[in-house]
Amino acid sequence: MTWFDHAVKHAEVKWDGDSAKERAARADGLATITPALVTDQRGAPPHKVLRRALSCWAFNFSEHQGEPPADVAAALDWIAKKSVPVSQLDDSDTLRKALKAITLKLDGKRAADNTIKRKYATFSGALRYAVERKLLTANPLKFVDWEPPETVTEIDWRYVPGPRQARDLVEAAQTLSARGRHLSAFFGCTNWAAMRPAEVTNLRLADCTLPEEGWGLIVAPGSSPRVGSRWTDDGQSHEERGLKHRARDATRDIPIPPVFVRMLRAHVEEFGLGVDGRLFQAAGGGLVATKETSDTWKRVRDLVLTPEQAKTEFADVPYSLRATCVSGWLAAGLDPTEVAYRAGHSVAVLYQFYAKVIDGRRERSNALIEKFLTEEYDQG
Repeated sequence: MTWFDHAVKHAEVKWDGDSAKERAARADGLATITPALVTDQRGAPPHKVLRRALSCWAFNFSEHQGEPPADVAAALDWIAKKSVPVSQLDDSDTLRKALKAITLKLDGKRAADNTIKRKYATFSGALRYAVERKLLTANPLKFVDWEPPETVTEIDWRYVPGPRQARDLVEAAQTLSARGRHLSAFFGCTNWAAMRPAEVTNLRLADCTLPEEGWGLIVAPGSSPRVGSRWTDDGQSHEERGLKHRARDATRDIPIPPVFVRMLRAHVEEFGLGVDGRLFQAAGGGLVATKETSDTWKRVRDLVLTPEQAKTEFADVPYSLRATCVSGWLAAGLDPTEVAYRAGHSVAVLYQFYAKVIDGRRERSNALIEKFLTEEYDQG
């Protein structure tokens, strides 16, 4: 059994259970690793052609995928003949060729630490599957002195806007154009409800309670991440799926303040509804594209930020508003368990990413405990 044949089998076995994003990520990782595990380079196709052949055809099992062009078919034929046997991965020198490959981008420069870590996980998963198939007796990565780089998990608070500046960024979009007014409420969903952009894309009016006065409620739906039509089951560029880290049919209730309730009511009154009752739609119809939101956000940053801030990563993407929202909930004194529920992740992840905010509340928490103990001791 060659590594190439095994990698194809691994991708195929995982395909049905994976989201479209996971399919694309696995194919990208395997397409990086596989060209490094060959007997020699004689007659090798151009690197970009081979990479495309692997990621878009060899490791893609979409029913909507057409026949590969001649250069792609030739590249696949070459890699099938040149791929090393799986058993050869017990050799550390062979293994290190693959490990070196995952550290490099197509241009030969070092890849980002997060990318290296993701591709290392893909490689390890494929090797574990080789053990399952009894092609290897153990995962050989355990015996190689090589570790993926540590990645930063805590948020860099230098680049997170405060509540007032975040509100200014959201409201500034309203001054750009009708399209800006439309996307202002889109950004508001992240700023006041900590919703991920893919969740906002899928938000429908039926998911919202918007009273004329007081607090409202959003029942966060599944998400519609854009991943490309070649990776989805229906051939659409967006995939509808459940909430992140939740069962497919799970939801979460997010109370929203009156200021945002009023904004959503005004949005519906001016723009109506999009596809299937969605609150937001693309300028030309259909689902909102990332390019639309990113282009509008760039203009918003130029309006609100100082020239010095605009040159940095400060509020560089709309997603930064999610950190503003979650940290604001913590600073307001909400229980971390409630914050984690509203944000849609675990308490462990909350502590991992928002450690500084939580640590900043420690002195206040200690004072409350001391007050409680003092009162109890006095009563005794």
